[in-house]
Amino acid sequence: MRLSLFGLLWIVSSAALGQDSRTMYADFTGTIGDRHGTISLDYFYLWNLTKSKKLELGVGARLTSYLGSAKYFSSAPPALAIGNKNADSILLQSPQINALNLAINFGYRISPRFGVGFNIDAIGVSFGAKQDGFYVNGSQVQTITARPTVFNILLIDNRDRGSLNSEFYLRYFFRTSLAVKLAFQHLFTEYTTDTEVQQVPEPNDRFRNKANLFSLGITKQF
Repeated sequence: MRLSLFGLLWIVSSAALGQDSRTMYADFTGTIGDRHGTISLDYFYLWNLTKSKKLELGVGARLTSYLGSAKYFSSAPPALAIGNKNADSILLQSPQINALNLAINFGYRISPRFGVGFNIDAIGVSFGAKQDGFYVNGSQVQTITARPTVFNILLIDNRDRGSLNSEFYLRYFFRTSLAVKLAFQHLFTEYTTDTEVQQVPEPNDRFRNKANLFSLGITKQF
């Protein structure tokens, strides 16, 4: 999967190098959900492909800051996450993660006023303060300390590692270079405990929260 990811990045960049038409977007986006939310800043450099120049492919960078209150994070490794039968949890009272990632964007400019697309974080790093919390396994509860998983990489679904953001978006350009963005955001946030607190059915120290959030943002086109 890792080879496929970087192969995709190579294809996007190679296909785009021969194109003369380029667009740059900067977004400020915010979400509010059930006791959690995000603020994100991103910048994408896109190449306009096909004869009509309506198809947009490119790469960029995104900084996502996640804040929550009393949130559960469940076992992250694929063997433990699938089906939840083997999943344990940690409870953090004030989770806060900052994720800086390289991202890929696929967009289509329907008209001068409207654009749609999809973007997804590919690789990067996360940082944030240590958090005290609780490890929960049935009736067993113990105090733990956790910090954001440092390395982020897109490996598809439960194989992903770290904190990764993705969104399906719709933009409405109320001016030539300014747009309102509505988006559906799918966000993974992940913490690593100081010790492998989960021991059954295998040792584990990574725990993940998955969130689906609707977001509102503003876009500046350059």
